[in-house]
Amino acid sequence: MAAPQLLVVGQRVRAVLDVALRVPPVFIIDAILNSSHDASAGYVSILVQGILRLLGVLASAVVLVLSRRALFKFYTISMALVIAVTSVLINYYTTLHITLKSPYRLAELSFSGSSLWPLIVLQLVFGIGFLTLLEINSRYSHLILVNMLVPTVGSIVELPYEVQETLVIISGLVLAIYTAVCLSLRFKWFYYSTKYTFLLLKHMYQVYGLQVMVEDAWKKIHFPDVLRVFWLTRLATQAVFLVYMVRLSDGSAAEASYFLRWGDFWELVCHLIISGCDSTLTVLGMSAVISSIAHYLGLGILAFIGSTEEEDKRLGFVAPVLFFILALQTGLSGLKPEERLIRLCRNMCLLLTAILHFIHGMTDPVLMSLSASHVSSFRRHFPVLLVSVFLFVLPILLSCVLWHYYALNTWLFAVTAFCVELCLKVIVSLTVYTLFMIDGHYSVVWEKLDDYVYYVRSTGSIIEFIFGVIMFGNGAYTMMFESGSKIRACMMCLHAYFNIYLQAKNGWKTFINRRTAVKKINSLPEVKVSDNEIDDVCAICYQEFRTSARVTPCHHYFHALCLRKWLYIQDTCPMCHQKVYIEDEVKETTSFSNNNGLVVPNEEAAQDLADGEPERELGGHDLSEDESTEEEEEEWTAERHHSIQEEFIHDDMRA
Repeated sequence: MAAPQLLVVGQRVRAVLDVALRVPPVFIIDAILNSSHDASAGYVSILVQGILRLLGVLASAVVLVLSRRALFKFYTISMALVIAVTSVLINYYTTLHITLKSPYRLAELSFSGSSLWPLIVLQLVFGIGFLTLLEINSRYSHLILVNMLVPTVGSIVELPYEVQETLVIISGLVLAIYTAVCLSLRFKWFYYSTKYTFLLLKHMYQVYGLQVMVEDAWKKIHFPDVLRVFWLTRLATQAVFLVYMVRLSDGSAAEASYFLRWGDFWELVCHLIISGCDSTLTVLGMSAVISSIAHYLGLGILAFIGSTEEEDKRLGFVAPVLFFILALQTGLSGLKPEERLIRLCRNMCLLLTAILHFIHGMTDPVLMSLSASHVSSFRRHFPVLLVSVFLFVLPILLSCVLWHYYALNTWLFAVTAFCVELCLKVIVSLTVYTLFMIDGHYSVVWEKLDDYVYYVRSTGSIIEFIFGVIMFGNGAYTMMFESGSKIRACMMCLHAYFNIYLQAKNGWKTFINRRTAVKKINSLPEVKVSDNEIDDVCAICYQEFRTSARVTPCHHYFHALCLRKWLYIQDTCPMCHQKVYIEDEVKETTSFSNNNGLVVPNEEAAQDLADGEPERELGGHDLSEDESTEEEEEEWTAERHHSIQEEFIHDDMRA
């Protein structure tokens, strides 16, 4: 295996190890958040429980953001504690529960002394593991082994019950004190590790800001992968337990059939889905799983339609964010189990329509580029057209199914509105695609094409704006009469700003720019090709002038359609970057040059602006005074312009 491959394998192993080490704190946080508290307890008891839960969450969160090395050391210490507790419990049960004098004796466990020798080996293994994990190399480490073996030896030699009980208590106390001393010596390391992590986050926040700090911590701890593993592990554990309980309840009937009955299987799936979003942490885990599914779905669609845009790979980020916002907006985790399942299905329908809208945003640029570039390959057009047809048919089927099974309400109205809006978007895209394809079959320039495309897209934008207003009204009705919440109010404000205000503002700006561009084009002189032979090409599209050309104030030739598209972007000449439209100013009428820099005589007589030029005053200052600095700059500019013209002429003569 080559060195780069080994490096990649090593990076993946480290990433998997990071995720595996960070999953247990998430389980601890989930257990703390889902732990029930006694509502009938006093205020002091409730306050103590709340403080303990808060401390547990904070401690788990601190462990979650530690480095890999610190995490590994933390888990070794935790494993040593588990071994110590297990050793004490084994000594307790073997001494107290097997003794005949114990009132908690198990009748079936009456071991003799000779049968306790395997416990000696087990305690020896526990002692060696405890010392190894805590890295204890002192001369007194052998005494810890003896301390852990003494209670079992006392049971073997059949000491009196009171003596055995005393040995168990003393052994547990000695082990607890020794462990506490070892942990107190290592508390300095834990303190400095936590402080280092805090200072690192503080430095990132001060230097790069909150967003970069969160992104860096997000990537470093692999939080989406941790949430994904946590949710899937939790779901698998619950599934195994529920399957075992179902088979245990069925008894002999389950032994005859290896597979579960359909009713039991469906009930099991519903229960797993309900428990998979019963808290904010599990909702985050489900969002991480949805992120993974949406990410690979987006990559598959991009590969199918042949797109390479990086911006279109954000489906794996958009989908989980929308799902989590919907969950918070509807209070998903706080609902009853039956209501939670219904609400989750409704949120999934809304999320599906949002994903379809995003997929349309991925396919529309590819569709337009194929039609505008006049690509004739059927294999390039077919995937994009197939996805467009799918985006048109699927919303219709979804709406029909939902209207068949559900009565009209605000949720169904929202889903239907999104589906109709998506169908109209697809129709607009296919219409523009058809116009460009028709234009590609003709060699003559279709001057009205840009107008038709603008009319079609404007109609689609107006319809989207109307749907945005309707959805705002639907959300306002839901907030006032069904389920109002602060999150829903914030989302409505964002919807009103982005989907209503900005869309209206951008649409009006486009209309004004287009009207201004048409006004500028109409103010420019037009030269007919039939009257004057123009031995030149348009500097924008590099095509010959067949019918007419527009002449800018700087005397360059362009197609009217090309120049109008250029003026949508900026109000300067593409050749010399001078103002194209100069209102209420004196235009130069001297000799002008065409696109190649050749001097062409002007039809109008040049006006001598030097004689009798009136003095202009601005703010009470005379502007006709002799200012040597400005005159030098004007002379240098004129000489530079003249030298550039001579270079163009010499280049044309060489050609």
